[in-house]
Amino acid sequence: MKTFVLDTNVVIHDPMSIFEFEGSKVVLPLPVIEELDSFKRNNDERGRAARLVARKLDALRSRGKLSQGVSLDHGGKLTVEMLEHAGLPAAFLANSKDNQILGVAQALKKKGEQVVFISKDINLRIKAEAIGLETQDYEKEKVDVAELYKGWQEVGAPTEEIDAFYKTRKLDVNPGGLQPNEFVILKDNNGGSQSALARHDPKIGGLVPLTKAELAPWGIKPLNTEQRFALELLLRKDVQLVTLVGMAGCGKTLLALAAGLQQTLDDKLYRRMLIARPVIPVGHDIGFLPGTKQEKLQTWMGAIFDNLEFLMDRPHAEDSELDVQMLIDQNKLEIEAVTYLRGRTLPNQFIIIDDAQNLTPHEIKTIISRVGQGSKIVLTGDPHQIDNYYLDAASNGLTNLVERFKGQPLFGHVTFSKIERSPLAAMASELL
Repeated sequence: MKTFVLDTNVVIHDPMSIFEFEGSKVVLPLPVIEELDSFKRNNDERGRAARLVARKLDALRSRGKLSQGVSLDHGGKLTVEMLEHAGLPAAFLANSKDNQILGVAQALKKKGEQVVFISKDINLRIKAEAIGLETQDYEKEKVDVAELYKGWQEVGAPTEEIDAFYKTRKLDVNPGGLQPNEFVILKDNNGGSQSALARHDPKIGGLVPLTKAELAPWGIKPLNTEQRFALELLLRKDVQLVTLVGMAGCGKTLLALAAGLQQTLDDKLYRRMLIARPVIPVGHDIGFLPGTKQEKLQTWMGAIFDNLEFLMDRPHAEDSELDVQMLIDQNKLEIEAVTYLRGRTLPNQFIIIDDAQNLTPHEIKTIISRVGQGSKIVLTGDPHQIDNYYLDAASNGLTNLVERFKGQPLFGHVTFSKIERSPLAAMASELL
């Protein structure tokens, strides 16, 4: 039986991780419990996760003493360990919680157990390997980003089929095992110049033309094929969950905002537009900034305000005196930190979660479960621009969501590959 020693960040990332190592011994070092205790009063996802783990451990106490090990349903067992005199190198400070956790893993190995140290902290994994411990990242929710579902593909077709598609406005085939709402660029495989853009409609089980892609919500016209695909999803009421993934400057946030304003203010399809971002600081947290919550959020939501102000200045709004603050005052627009969405129900709203790559899979689940009747939610992000220290391109909630929802009729996704912000921005992404 293997012994898996879990770091604090693993149980914060996934509170159910203590039940995931089937048929094995799972160890929580006592310093992990102490760190969880220090987080329990936090009004954020870290605090919520710490409280959930505490409740799970307390429930397991009915099966016996955690210090002696309790049986788990999958055939393994869980223990809370505090072992001293692990023989760590002198350079490892004894008062460091990380080193104390490593000490428990090292002591168990010296007792003859087959120890695997699990941590999402890269530096701690390096330290563990340096002292001879087998160590791994927590892999349960990892996705191969290179193989991430794109949401569209190119398909060759005979000239006659493309002609028939234009005439009948449908093609009753499913080339390549298409997913619901997956897009296709039909290209003439007979050497001709014929081509067409199509969407796989799950209702008819075949391809249909795009109906929204040439619209220009709030004056924003699609500049490339990928943006046309994105607009088709953003403007379709029946597609309730949309994910847009791509590098900075590809237009994903601007398109989502324009589509939201169009359907909320002009078409009256939604009662309000809600925009949220995770607050992942590179310095102080939101609470250290002066002012009201709205004033604090304005600092963190600069990119959102920039895009909204750009849209308000478009020709669409020349005959209007609307501005961002007026929409907020009229309760047509709400800008919020993701932290404050927990516990809410959000019916009949157009919801945009920007920078969703900085959220864990569990945080994404919490947000999606807030969506009420008649609402649509759009998540945008770039898996290669992550500020959350414990996440990477393969383990973040956005890429996990794309893979989990692939194949659902109410879901649509587009991966962008072209940058439209400016020639300079495109060159920077390519060269730097």
